[in-house]
Amino acid sequence: MKNTMSHKITAAFPWIVSSLAIISLVYPSLFTWFQGPLITLGLGGIMLGMGLTLKGVDFLQIIKHPKWVFLGLGMQFMVMPLLGWSLAQLFHLDSFFAVGLILVASCPGGTASNVIAYLAKAEVALSVTITACSTLASIILTPFLTLKLSGSYLEIPAEGLFLSTLKVVLFPVALGVFINKYLPKAADKIVPFAPPTAVLLICLIVASIVGQGKGIILNSGIELILALICLHLMGFALGFLVSLSLLKNWRIAKTLAIEVGMQNSGLGVVLARENFNNPSVAIPAAISSLIHSLLGSFFVKIFKNKN
Repeated sequence: MKNTMSHKITAAFPWIVSSLAIISLVYPSLFTWFQGPLITLGLGGIMLGMGLTLKGVDFLQIIKHPKWVFLGLGMQFMVMPLLGWSLAQLFHLDSFFAVGLILVASCPGGTASNVIAYLAKAEVALSVTITACSTLASIILTPFLTLKLSGSYLEIPAEGLFLSTLKVVLFPVALGVFINKYLPKAADKIVPFAPPTAVLLICLIVASIVGQGKGIILNSGIELILALICLHLMGFALGFLVSLSLLKNWRIAKTLAIEVGMQNSGLGVVLARENFNNPSVAIPAAISSLIHSLLGSFFVKIFKNKN
């Protein structure tokens, strides 16, 4: 019964996050209490859950199929950040939105991508491997890419971004892996609750940021929304088409498309809130979570039964 409920919550992720975001625009006070350290702790909880699910065998994918993993990582950290920068230019976004867009485009994959991979009947083990690898790589690459691509917009606190990423990514994931290895019985009891807990925490983070930035969002115009739709839609499309043309494997192409098209928007929110005084920088990441979740659900509908 518990597993059935957990699965239902996980499967309903796109609709839960969308519903709470809309409610937050109308009644912000229902969610704005979840802010400051709570957002950081929430993301830490999501990363801890990811660490708890990781075992050494998961990383055998790198040895068995290095092309799959490195193609996914390459598109994640090359295609998406450049897309983010290009779309910020194309839509003439103001400086704070532009930096926020580039920041979220430079983030790794998140647990939401693993959920969508599961629902789309893609290669979940590969999805988890690429998410884990991109998460660890993000400690260096996310601050570096944001600094290089956003420097013309604002002064970027590179050291702060690095330390924030270290705090909310490396430590919780490492703790989760440690518990999984040395306290396996405890890990086995917690792991079934990790995906639905991650879903609820992501939804709370997004709803809180939407509520806090209600005025900014309503006055942001259509440009930011269009830029984010293009970012994720092109991420899904390029991820799929490039992977299919190079690997000739439909199932793997589905998996890589999901990993490329979906970012860890929660990480983008935390990095923005901890390192930039203007709340506008966090808005693209919050809206990004809505958009890539909805696009991911459409992806599931289209590709679920196609292998």
